[in-house]
Amino acid sequence: MHKQPKFIFVTGGVLSGVGKGIVAASIGRILKESGIKVSVQKLDPYINVDPGTMSPYQHGEVFVTEDGAETDLDLGHYERFLDINLKKVCSVTAGQIYADVIAGERRGDYLGGTIQAIPHITNKIKEKIHLAAKETEADVLIVEIGGTVGDIESGPFMEAVRQMHTELGSEQSMCVHVTWVPYLQSSQELKTKPTQNSLRDLRSIGIIPDLVVLRADYPIGDQERKKIALFGNISFDHVIPLTTQKNMYLVPHCLQEYQVGDLVMKKLGITNKQIPVRSTWDNLIATKQCSSKMVTIGIVGKYTALHDAYISVKEAIKHAGVANNVNIAIAWINSEEITKDNGAQLLDECDGIIVPGGFGDRGVAGKIIAANWARKNKKPYLGICLGMQVMCVEFAREVLKDSNAHSYEFDTATSNPVISLMDEQFKVTDKGGTMRFGAYPCSLAKSTKACNAYQGATLIQERHRHRFEFNNKYRKSLQDAGMIFSGLSPDGNLVEIVELKNHPFMIGAQFHPEFLSRPEKVHPLFNAFVKAANY
Repeated sequence: MHKQPKFIFVTGGVLSGVGKGIVAASIGRILKESGIKVSVQKLDPYINVDPGTMSPYQHGEVFVTEDGAETDLDLGHYERFLDINLKKVCSVTAGQIYADVIAGERRGDYLGGTIQAIPHITNKIKEKIHLAAKETEADVLIVEIGGTVGDIESGPFMEAVRQMHTELGSEQSMCVHVTWVPYLQSSQELKTKPTQNSLRDLRSIGIIPDLVVLRADYPIGDQERKKIALFGNISFDHVIPLTTQKNMYLVPHCLQEYQVGDLVMKKLGITNKQIPVRSTWDNLIATKQCSSKMVTIGIVGKYTALHDAYISVKEAIKHAGVANNVNIAIAWINSEEITKDNGAQLLDECDGIIVPGGFGDRGVAGKIIAANWARKNKKPYLGICLGMQVMCVEFAREVLKDSNAHSYEFDTATSNPVISLMDEQFKVTDKGGTMRFGAYPCSLAKSTKACNAYQGATLIQERHRHRFEFNNKYRKSLQDAGMIFSGLSPDGNLVEIVELKNHPFMIGAQFHPEFLSRPEKVHPLFNAFVKAANY
């Protein structure tokens, strides 16, 4: 492999949400299986510094990296497909770029100069791309540009890609364009004109893609491929059809049916490839498991109308289903709709429930009712971050008979804040980038369900994203009533995992285990949870 890193730029056309992230991750997977060290970077053109303060309805879940970056959900796809831990440098937004350039202007870095989109903004973008390649030590860095060609805000990013492609040379970089081919029900045909226009827009800024991936809900034939190849000035075999798959882990195989790996490596001048080894990955691509057993898992949250808001949780459940050889059916339950009167009706179909993380008091009452249902009915329960906190509130209210027990996040006047603001957070006023982020160690108590789930490990490391924590003033009273504090920070000050003594599986984790689950390495807590739900 040449010491200088190579770059694959992935752009999108026609509409957003077309699947660029999955395509980027799949190409990365193909290259990794050929013995190439791959990393991935996401460039998002929005002005936010990061997605941390966005509603999940805007961009789906906020994925957190090992080193504490709040990022786009696509980084979760990259990590799951490639089984790697990405870094802060792998997530760049226009907000970060502009903030860096403006800060430099204030410092006097550009004295005498007029700050412009070209070259100052584009140079900063290129600097971030090269930095990611350096820090990840990648042989090939795949760079996904968010949004679609033609968006006003993505202009500087596209220009930076054009410049890099020219500067690097033909064997050091390539462009993959992922576009949508709509199907008209009235005429029952696929229409290639939007893709033709997208390719024209791309050419107008000086980029001719080396590969075009055609996304569609219906099979794309050679006729459509030939037309797009002709109008896009691209070889026919470089136009790759990719119909929507029920299982995203099929996509690398779908691309390989058209020799995408060989095409990419030939373009980049990579010759020292090894024969791909697909040992455990093949076990993940079946749309259904061999077992006929179905396990229903309820996800109780307030953003259930958009499944991408909990996409890492959803994928972790699927990984656990594969590991336990069961089919998983997910029941999406809106916590705002749960009341004491209808709680049992909404939850009774579930073999186990997960209450994932969240912020704000909307829907919290329903989550507390769900925790109560799981505790009383001995149903497996996995509480994540806020889900762990409502589990503690419910236990204090119902078992200790403390009706005033609550979280300080939702009631600052509560007399019994079982969940309180972390000490260092009381003076914090900014909302963005000020929580406890990233990986922290956790000590596990021996002979607990948590410790058993981790195969007897006594020290683990998990990713966090929270501002509130369990209030240690209530630790003894809850422990005396049957709650086990099975995971603590190494200094014993922070409660990381709680579980109930007389319950088959009721565990709450202050961290986010879903961020570390991989198709080939199911997370221990999800594995144990699904195993309990399948009992």
